[in-house]
Amino acid sequence: MNISALLAGLFSGIIGSMGMGGGAVLIIYLAVFTETQQLTAQGTNLIFFIPIGILSVIIYSFKKKIKWKTTLPIALFGLIGSALGLLLTGLFDAKLISFAFGIFLIILGIKEVFKKDKNTVAKGNKK
Repeated sequence: MNISALLAGLFSGIIGSMGMGGGAVLIIYLAVFTETQQLTAQGTNLIFFIPIGILSVIIYSFKKKIKWKTTLPIALFGLIGSALGLLLTGLFDAKLISFAFGIFLIILGIKEVFKKDKNTVAKGNKK
């Protein structure tokens, strides 16, 4: 086990527990630095986040930071979407999925760069 793998796991866990997409970090690490195939990286990511998700849910529950009435219906449809995603994955070439994932990350990154923070805008208007 090398230090970069440990750092990727640590950073992915921190970002993931904050609900900010630690899976993207882990998938990028696996695909780029370990030359893991995209679908294998995605599967590894899913296993990686089971214990992280469980621990995060426990902590967020104790802090009363989960709206269960909102979360449970979303989770139900998320499970349905997950099953559909697994079915669709078998229909597409791994290179196409890698390309789509890369485009998704680029779009998300551009959106974040140009996103206006409502709190900053509101504070700026008060001056």
